[in-house]
Amino acid sequence: MPAPLLPTNAAVYDESKIKTLSSLEHIRARLSMYIGRAGDGSDYDDGVYILLKEVIDNAVDEYIMGFGKRVDVKVDLATGKVCVRDYGRGIPLGKVVDCVSQINTGAKYNDDVFQFSAGLNGVGTKAVNALSSEFLVRSHRDGKYAYATFKEGILQRKGGGETKERNGTYVEFTPDPKMFPGYVFQEEHVLRRLRFYAYLNAGLSIHYNGQVIHTENGLLDLLADEVQFEKIYEPLHYADKMLEFAFTHTNRFSEENFSFVNGQFTSEGGTHLSAFREGLVKGINEFAPKSKFDPDDVREGLVGAVAIRLKDPKFEGQTKTKLGNTEIRTEVVAKVRQCVLELLNRNKAAADKLLQKIEDTRKLRKELSEVKKISRDRSRATSFRIRQLSDCKGHYDKARGKGEDTAIFICEGRSAAGTLKLARNAATQAVFELRGKPLNSCGKRLDFVYKNEELFNLMKALDIGETVDHLRYRKVILATDADVDGLHIRNLMITYFIRFFDRLVKEGYLYILETPLFRVRPGHKGDDRQFYCYTEEERVKAIDACGKNPEITRFKGLGEVSKDEFKDFIGENMRLTPVDMNRDLRINETISFYMGENTPDRRKYIMDNLVVDVENL
Repeated sequence: MPAPLLPTNAAVYDESKIKTLSSLEHIRARLSMYIGRAGDGSDYDDGVYILLKEVIDNAVDEYIMGFGKRVDVKVDLATGKVCVRDYGRGIPLGKVVDCVSQINTGAKYNDDVFQFSAGLNGVGTKAVNALSSEFLVRSHRDGKYAYATFKEGILQRKGGGETKERNGTYVEFTPDPKMFPGYVFQEEHVLRRLRFYAYLNAGLSIHYNGQVIHTENGLLDLLADEVQFEKIYEPLHYADKMLEFAFTHTNRFSEENFSFVNGQFTSEGGTHLSAFREGLVKGINEFAPKSKFDPDDVREGLVGAVAIRLKDPKFEGQTKTKLGNTEIRTEVVAKVRQCVLELLNRNKAAADKLLQKIEDTRKLRKELSEVKKISRDRSRATSFRIRQLSDCKGHYDKARGKGEDTAIFICEGRSAAGTLKLARNAATQAVFELRGKPLNSCGKRLDFVYKNEELFNLMKALDIGETVDHLRYRKVILATDADVDGLHIRNLMITYFIRFFDRLVKEGYLYILETPLFRVRPGHKGDDRQFYCYTEEERVKAIDACGKNPEITRFKGLGEVSKDEFKDFIGENMRLTPVDMNRDLRINETISFYMGENTPDRRKYIMDNLVVDVENL
């Protein structure tokens, strides 16, 4: 058998190619192993927030162990510089350098010193140090201090002396822009993390950039902030040393839970969350044994929070977003079931509202099942295809990682749809044509979607009727005119998705297509340049570039743009703005105010805040 042919440029694989990296080099070379993704700060779980979390975790661990009730946090949003000061015991002075630079070094292995710590592996602060352009640590203990400074994880200076400062640890760092290109701290993400620390550690005061974040009622305060105007009944709450949970119902169509372990927000849940959800259903069904509620009916509209403390939590990955301790499941289910039963027995008014909510959900689900059947039959009777959809050849498959380049444009009117169909890439880009303004979905029940032909067809085109996991396109793009009617249609569609399919928005599938407002051309012959301007500032620059008497075209509608021009707007240089609902913690209240039936309140708000641009009158 002939020997396999080797590539002519194959590198020699010998002992010289084997590398041993230091812990510092490994952290910088394999960042994702230690803090997840790098990101640019636009997402809550981007790397710069994990760096912040790792330092604050240590400060909060001191509070949990009974040392220091205050943590000071400063974040310079312009420079990215972060300062964290706790008033705990302080790092032992002789180990200051090792604790922030030597991997697998720390006191979290000692149960006598830290019993319920989120830090487990002796990695967190070392990763912060290695991934920072500048890093400073200073520890104060009993009238003495020690400090060390680093650049990109490499020690620069160290020293110590006498001090009058209170005991505790001060850490200052700036994320390295080489590791996090273009990053910017978003204050709403910082504040959300700090609030979680306060919710989980009632009595702790976090002083952040001049404001104090403090709660006294733990997870009750979390739910109060999350569902202040949506709750159907006052949240029910249980807390002991090892377990705390709270829950209530809203009129949402989805379930939302917040889960925590040792003060660590586990965004992906894990054993404790699944046990909480199961125990809650069992407790409610035991309270009303004749009802035999389906778990889906119990959980629709539920907003809950659960926090547990474990001596040996087993997280999946260094970022600690999912708990894997399967051995605790049975005990947590039983505990939650019993506590829920007791809470319902002690709070009859809340229990009655809870049961009525679940009963209403069950009734609606049965009605919806009939409406769905009628809609499916109607769809089969009329056509096997959706007339408003011009589909593409490829489709998105999240489970298989396929179709990442696929998109669907949702536009209004035949003119805009016609232009998009001619300009699109039919292999990866689909077009859905709205016929006039869609109906307002705000406050409507789910059967509204199935009774409205246009919204039903859109749901069917996207294939999200059962679950968003079946979404057929990686990007759902709202392509509307840049006028008042277009903006209204855009808001109606955003309301539709947030009301009925909020996961599609939360998980980053919904976008707005930015199209040029102006085209500017030189006014003299022989100069074929043209500038497409998306803002007033770009228009001014284009006019300056074109010189005297430029030709300016104002695009009022997508149908006015030619096919060839539109190819550029939806090609490689396409400008998209993601619809982000995570920044508004009261998104449902916002939608209700702007899109609901409170016309007098909205009119008063508009009149009180109306700004008239005199120059453009």
